[in-house]
Amino acid sequence: MAVPWSSPVRFVECDQQGVVFNAHYLVWADEASTLWWASLGLPWDELSARVEPVVKASALEWSSSARWGDTVTVDAAAERLGRTSVTVRFTVRVGERVCCVIRTTYVGTAGGASAPWPDDVRERLEAALSAG
Repeated sequence: MAVPWSSPVRFVECDQQGVVFNAHYLVWADEASTLWWASLGLPWDELSARVEPVVKASALEWSSSARWGDTVTVDAAAERLGRTSVTVRFTVRVGERVCCVIRTTYVGTAGGASAPWPDDVRERLEAALSAG
């Protein structure tokens, strides 16, 4: 399981009501993704030299707001694996309270086109999917 990423909510990430602006949830998921890939033994620089994962889609579902002064924690888990893609679920929390769930689909690419995951990468993604 990946080490969760966490950070205090910075003033600059909030609107005038002190609530986190929506786009920052995606930034946090992106930060957490680096730790998630590395937890699979696939550090981003090594992985992208072989098959470069690119974001195809992200969907966000909010349940409550993170606010200035909170500390957010983002957990990541594989949710679906395809031939050339993987969907990762990022859960953003403040303490035990879920603020947002983000589902991001990455597609492996080579030479600008989608490409199947190399066998060793697929094995690690399958293991992550099984671990839930």
